[in-house]
Amino acid sequence: MNLLENIREGLRAIRSNLLRTILTGLIISIGIMSLVGILTAIDSMKHSLEQTFSSLGANSFDIRRKGYDSRGSRGGRVAKVYPEITYRQATRFKELMQDMGLVSISAHVSGATVVKSNQDKTNPNINVVAANEHYLQNQHLNLASGRSFSVFELENGPNVAIVGAEITDKLFPKQDPVGQMITFLGRRFKIIGQLEKQGSTMGGNSGDRTIIIPLETGRHIPLGGNTLAYGIKTSISQPQELDWVMGEATGIMRTLRQDPLGQPDSFEISRSDTALEKLNEISGYLKTGGFVIGFITLLGASVGLMNIMMVSVNERTQEIGVRKALGATALQIRQQFLIEAIVICVLGGIVGILLGLLMGNGIAALISDGGFVVPWVWVLVGLSICVAVGVVSGFYPAYKASQLDPIEALRYE
Repeated sequence: MNLLENIREGLRAIRSNLLRTILTGLIISIGIMSLVGILTAIDSMKHSLEQTFSSLGANSFDIRRKGYDSRGSRGGRVAKVYPEITYRQATRFKELMQDMGLVSISAHVSGATVVKSNQDKTNPNINVVAANEHYLQNQHLNLASGRSFSVFELENGPNVAIVGAEITDKLFPKQDPVGQMITFLGRRFKIIGQLEKQGSTMGGNSGDRTIIIPLETGRHIPLGGNTLAYGIKTSISQPQELDWVMGEATGIMRTLRQDPLGQPDSFEISRSDTALEKLNEISGYLKTGGFVIGFITLLGASVGLMNIMMVSVNERTQEIGVRKALGATALQIRQQFLIEAIVICVLGGIVGILLGLLMGNGIAALISDGGFVVPWVWVLVGLSICVAVGVVSGFYPAYKASQLDPIEALRYE
């Protein structure tokens, strides 16, 4: 018997015990489905989140003053508080960086603001942001209707505003909001534009509940003695130059802030892809956990397969005796049972991979809006594991079958 004949004999044995083959294949399918399904779901959700982070601008960086944050003190020591970035520093930085990228300057004017129209008012959860001409582009905000700020409005600061969709849905549900008047922070503003609806974000702070006013307008709104804290965001057209541009920005800001030589920066520069790097780190842990869970499931499946192959050897003892009496060698007997185990594993693995892809993408679709993802690496890993499980689970039964004495096997009842 050559190898090809062994393959044919293995397939005939599988067809003759179809029910047992199906049940055995299902054991493998469940193991592979759990492995591929979990890893596919992770890859699909990661792909969706990567697209989200990419849309937020992976080729940009933010500059804010360094100082106290929500984490408070560390080791009993309160972090040093540095001065806020001033309007003069922000505008000068914009002038010096204009050849390297688009610089947007913004300031948080008010949070938990109530916005009123002539007929209704919003909940006290509206954020008011003062910004310059590049803010919408750098924040990847699009207008659904109306227009952006004109040069006159940016320079003179009249009471005009661009509002989020949730605000207009509440105040002007049946009217075109552009041109309507609203009141907040003790002033009346004219709506000149409406932002596209965004929906909720991971941070829970949606652009749909945001009002954007000209930076010059925000500077002249009284804040009860408080001063505006300015933030700077710079985006560039060539992502590969981001590190170099950040280095230039650091030097310019140190000069503008008059940071002494040898002293730490009085500001913080954060890349927009920092969150993406953290996401990759977390997804790596999730993949490790998913692989361990899938491996444990497959370990149980391999034990079940080995048990079934042992039953198959016992059932076919007389057949093995006849083959050895006709001249079949121990190697050929081992090949026959190993091929049978591998074929069962591969068939079960293919079904498990298909079910895993459907399960993983289905779970991801319920959580995010990512497209259908086929993780080819994990598909190949799954098939390789199927072959390995078939070899490991089938070797001992095949070895036992090859060591049977042909005379004892022929007399077996």
